[in-house]
Amino acid sequence: QVQLVESGGGLVQAGGSLRLSCAASVRTFSSYAMGWFRQAPGKERESVAAIGASGVGTYYADSVKGRFTISRDNAKNTVYLQMNSLKPEDTAVYYCAATWAVSAQQMGHEGFGQRYWGQGTQVTVSL
Repeated sequence: QVQLVESGGGLVQAGGSLRLSCAASVRTFSSYAMGWFRQAPGKERESVAAIGASGVGTYYADSVKGRFTISRDNAKNTVYLQMNSLKPEDTAVYYCAATWAVSAQQMGHEGFGQRYWGQGTQVTVSL
């Protein structure tokens, strides 16, 4: 069983930055691909970024390329999402997810392995 706890959300003005963290309670964290997803009101959940097991490979949605950076610290069982140049359209609940032994690309798309989810953290970007 994988337990994920997100933190770091909040309210920020457009153009600002936030860093989200996701702490995982699992013995073999380095064997899990990790991903960040988001869901805005009235919209479907979408993938934002993903990183492969042991940090090999990354995936980014086109909407966040060049602004967001995903990273992981396997010693701390934590994955991060650094979000810069935030826009109002980035407003959403952000969720962390983990899947055993898939690539970053697979993590960024549906249909690959079982996903474990965190409870989410709200990010609100104001004008």
